[in-house]
Amino acid sequence: MSPTSIDRAADAIRDGDLVVYPTETVYGLGADALDPDAVERVFEVKGRDRSKPISLGVPSVPAAFDYVRTTERERRFMATFLPGPVTVLCRRLENVPDVLTAGEDRVGIRVPDQPTALALCERAGTPITATSANVSGSGSVRRLADLDDDLRASVAAVLDGGETPGTESTVVDPSSETIHRRGALADEIETWFATH
Repeated sequence: MSPTSIDRAADAIRDGDLVVYPTETVYGLGADALDPDAVERVFEVKGRDRSKPISLGVPSVPAAFDYVRTTERERRFMATFLPGPVTVLCRRLENVPDVLTAGEDRVGIRVPDQPTALALCERAGTPITATSANVSGSGSVRRLADLDDDLRASVAAVLDGGETPGTESTVVDPSSETIHRRGALADEIETWFATH
């Protein structure tokens, strides 16, 4: 992946546009997660129900603390499982827009374990939306050949990371030890809860 193409995608995000990027799970649809208009476009392009929150991606666990308030246990959980295919629900700060979380007080945090995704998060200089690059109700995209034509036409940049593994992230709330969606590392997460 050329640094130039990642820089172009980061510029697009800062300009309020959408991009498609690879992760260690599936292809994601990225936009500035703090820009309500950009987040609205993500919902629109995906045909996603506005009552379903969207997670945000950051380049590191410490970077997440600018957007969420965490307990000591949540921080230990994040240090154990991030970067990785896990979405961690934490209490959001006021700078996270309502549209992203569907008005909920928690937001999903992703620190992707994939070089292109991490570089994009870093260079965008803002959290980016971490939601799959598919039309809601259709299968997740593991190869760019499977990207919906209308969705492709709606984004400013597409970063090709080859075929992705395809297992979705596990969505977990460490404060209540609740797994909201089982995916990668779900068994390891349950073991961690039982032993910490």
